[in-house]
Amino acid sequence: MKKRSFKLLLIALLAISMFLVGCNSKTNEEAGGKKDPAAGSGSKKDTLVYGRGGDSTSLDPITTTEGEAFKVTENIYETLIQYGDQDTTINPGLAEKWEVTPDGLTYTFHLRQGVKFHDGTDFNADAVVFNFDRWMNGNADSFPYYTMFGGYKKDEGHVIKEVKAVDANTVQFVLKRPQAPFLKNLAMSPFGIASPTAVKKYGDKFRQNPVGTGPFKFVEWKENDTITLEKNPDYWQKGLPKLNKVIFRVIPENTARLNALANGEIDVMDGLNNSDEATVKSNANLQVIERPSMNVGYIGLTTTRKPFDNKLVRQAINYAVDKKSIIDAFYGGKALPAVNPMPPSIEGYNKAVEPYPYDLEKAKALLKEAGYEKGFTIDLWAMPVARPYMPEAQKVAEVIQESLSKINVKAKIQSVDWATYLDKAAKGEFDMFMLGWTGDNGDPDNFLYTLLDKDSIGSNNYSQYSNDKLHDILIKAQTEIDQAKRNALYEEAQVIIHDDAPWVPLVHSTPLLAAGKDVANYLPHPTGSEALTKVEFK
Repeated sequence: MKKRSFKLLLIALLAISMFLVGCNSKTNEEAGGKKDPAAGSGSKKDTLVYGRGGDSTSLDPITTTEGEAFKVTENIYETLIQYGDQDTTINPGLAEKWEVTPDGLTYTFHLRQGVKFHDGTDFNADAVVFNFDRWMNGNADSFPYYTMFGGYKKDEGHVIKEVKAVDANTVQFVLKRPQAPFLKNLAMSPFGIASPTAVKKYGDKFRQNPVGTGPFKFVEWKENDTITLEKNPDYWQKGLPKLNKVIFRVIPENTARLNALANGEIDVMDGLNNSDEATVKSNANLQVIERPSMNVGYIGLTTTRKPFDNKLVRQAINYAVDKKSIIDAFYGGKALPAVNPMPPSIEGYNKAVEPYPYDLEKAKALLKEAGYEKGFTIDLWAMPVARPYMPEAQKVAEVIQESLSKINVKAKIQSVDWATYLDKAAKGEFDMFMLGWTGDNGDPDNFLYTLLDKDSIGSNNYSQYSNDKLHDILIKAQTEIDQAKRNALYEEAQVIIHDDAPWVPLVHSTPLLAAGKDVANYLPHPTGSEALTKVEFK
């Protein structure tokens, strides 16, 4: 009897295990996973579905400054040098090594040999020169280049004098003046090297037909739906990437993305609401992933439009926003109230700058002094997508609207699709708007010069803010090689910006992601863009 019972038990256990395997195979199949030949008779998911809040605006990274584009292009293109897996230290990329002359004016890069673009053409020094010629002449609407290197070739402030191929595997950059963050700038996502052949072939349509050297190749783009990439079989890093396919899927609302994750429709989701963290942690099939913080969320006040052309009005708005209540309500304690336009984690942060306290009476007094005692009506533009620095923009806008009503400022909340939102903001068409920035390279220049210098009007300086004294300080800081002296200049710059108040700095957040428990080796980067080269399923 005992033997018979034991035998029946074994049969039952075998039946249950076969059922579970069948369910697991079905889940993998539904997710787009393929059988891994190396796994023998078993199966292994090899397609990652990444849920995000908005679509990319371009897949030619030099033509945009928004993070949804870089999430994808970071996996298609590679830069001459690259950041560490989870920091902004400088490491070899398409260049294996480099030398810098003592005067900081000449950089010589020795390129990795045997690397191919996805179209089969060779990566070499001529390809690097082609890309920089294209960017420095503004032939690709290369906004990031303009911002990071002092304009285009024809502009007086342009940093790069010449880019030349010394031989097939050596390229040299000669600068007009030292630029302290030059190497960190080169590692930024926008400066991924593209195939010259593909750029010439596709022309203006290269934005929809990207070709780089990265771990994944472009397959298709269904706008406002999905972007599909597949493994680059000829990738120069042997054994990588681990995944066969990556699908970036647009699901605008954070809660809907979480539902999709819980249901197994996606494997990773960006923009987890802080209020949903406990829900994810209580689910044995999910995990929370924290992105290292290097961002700022802010309210921009367009300084070329009334009434925000008046500094007193801008200061009044700063006094009227209750940052603490916003953080308590929407960030679950994982954010700091912002005082300056750059986070405290960046070297050169000025701790001595005093925050604008929440003081409605002071705000009213400033409005009266500015001639707006009875207040005014303006449009408050709220982002239509969740961003790492502001996962619930519409709700935050409602809190700000309520605060402003207490000083007789009637804010009408407006929104529009993400691409149009960025375009209108860049053109200075908004009165007051919500935006933010995730640092590209860990340097203070990437916040202060990139976001608030007069050179950046039309690209990332959405407030249209211009201050000649600030400009002189920021250019001097770029040229200064001594980091301590640079830090002192940036501290001085933050005092000017705080007084002029072109923004209401809101928060520095610790962004949250969520993923299935079976996702391994996902290494979130503080820049907000990470290559998925090492990601795999357990």
